[in-house]
Amino acid sequence: MVSPSQKILVTGGAGFIGTHTVVQLLKGGFTVSIIDNFDNSVMEAVDRVRQVVGPHLSQNLEFTQGDLRNRDDLEKLFSRTTFDAVIHFAGLKAVAESVAKPRRYFDFNLIGTINLYEVMAKMVSPSQKILVTGGAGFIGTHTVVQLLKGGFTVSIIDNFDNSVMEAVDRVRQVVGPHLSQNLEFTQGDLRNRDDLEKLFSRTTFDAVIHFAGLKAVAESVAKPRRYFDFNLIGTINLYEVMAKYNCKKMVFSSSATVYGQPEKIPCEEDFKLQAMNPYGRTKLFLEEIGRDIQKAEPEWKIILLRYFNPVGAHESGQLGEDPKGIPNNLMPYIQQVAVGRLPELNVYGHDYPTRDGSAIRDYIHVMDLADGHIAALRKLFTSENIGCTAYNLGTGRGTSVLEMVAAFEKASGKKIPVKLCPRRPGDATEVYASTQRAETELGWKAKYGVEEMCRDQWNWAKNNPWGYTGKP
Repeated sequence: MVSPSQKILVTGGAGFIGTHTVVQLLKGGFTVSIIDNFDNSVMEAVDRVRQVVGPHLSQNLEFTQGDLRNRDDLEKLFSRTTFDAVIHFAGLKAVAESVAKPRRYFDFNLIGTINLYEVMAKMVSPSQKILVTGGAGFIGTHTVVQLLKGGFTVSIIDNFDNSVMEAVDRVRQVVGPHLSQNLEFTQGDLRNRDDLEKLFSRTTFDAVIHFAGLKAVAESVAKPRRYFDFNLIGTINLYEVMAKYNCKKMVFSSSATVYGQPEKIPCEEDFKLQAMNPYGRTKLFLEEIGRDIQKAEPEWKIILLRYFNPVGAHESGQLGEDPKGIPNNLMPYIQQVAVGRLPELNVYGHDYPTRDGSAIRDYIHVMDLADGHIAALRKLFTSENIGCTAYNLGTGRGTSVLEMVAAFEKASGKKIPVKLCPRRPGDATEVYASTQRAETELGWKAKYGVEEMCRDQWNWAKNNPWGYTGKP
């Protein structure tokens, strides 16, 4: 089977055998990146590949002009993209010429290939062990799957405040017994510093992906102290213990809520930050804390990922969002109505100045989001001048609440009864991302559209109508 995460680098992919192989890879469901120096090929060959496979599959093809003898070309390519495998064609191949010009062949074929092996080995070494806080949650589980498939060793810490052990067991099922050997789990709470001390004292981590925290806007308005307790204290403890054990690489789970009600859209990373609710303010405070720590201690590398609206589920139907109690987010609420757990969907706000009166958001497939974390992690390991940098993770497109309802109805074949309600305090009218920085610096771009998001969400819901527990 081929999953959307299987990205193949094809060296010399503009050549004779390379182009034909790339066509078959794309038709086989792989995502392909070509690197070629055009020593014995032309760009027209790559353009012809796009013509042969058509516009849809061409979206899964990237091209970089580069030379394997120049290690910097490879470093740049691998630093912005996670590859699952390499097909290596690049090199010279004329017997008679090689007799006349042996040094040219040693230069092209040997040095280029040795450089390739060196850079491939640098990307993931057995020593790269990643701590994932909140790794039993919605985004956490999907990211852990991609980490394990990407060759990392993973340790999860989670307190099960809004998750269950079954989610971790499902991760093991999805990745299989071999990769499951590289996954460890600890039940613990970041607010209890002893839990972190015990974990770090027995394991050396190379980086941390920090998801753990509460995330419901409406609940944060009603219970701000609870959010300050979970989100701020837990993260401060984490920074302290990381510093003590000299682990100074972090990917932090931030949020588009830090933009508040943006003055213009799409949201760019250097916009004024103005969170409108306690949840958003905890994310903003924690971004500022990260910036302050990195400024005072420049050896830290911190990437802040500002998520927009994660939806969808793993294509297997084994992993998805399973909130405890009544859902706070749109898509799990819709799916619970679709499977009969709730009678109707409350749509908060029907008088916004938008095309249908409902709020507009940038919905992003959770698997795209997971891949964004891998791209950020790669950058931590391969780039020096990171500092504390923020990246938007979204699609760059806005979809209204009612449009998402219609898309889910189409995907599921279920009618979703809707109750129009007043706006919720703290909700913005329209928010969607500019993704240019992530595309340029992380080499990451969302691949899935609303149709795929709803398809996978429904696949999860119909197979798990009561979530991971399987019962009311």
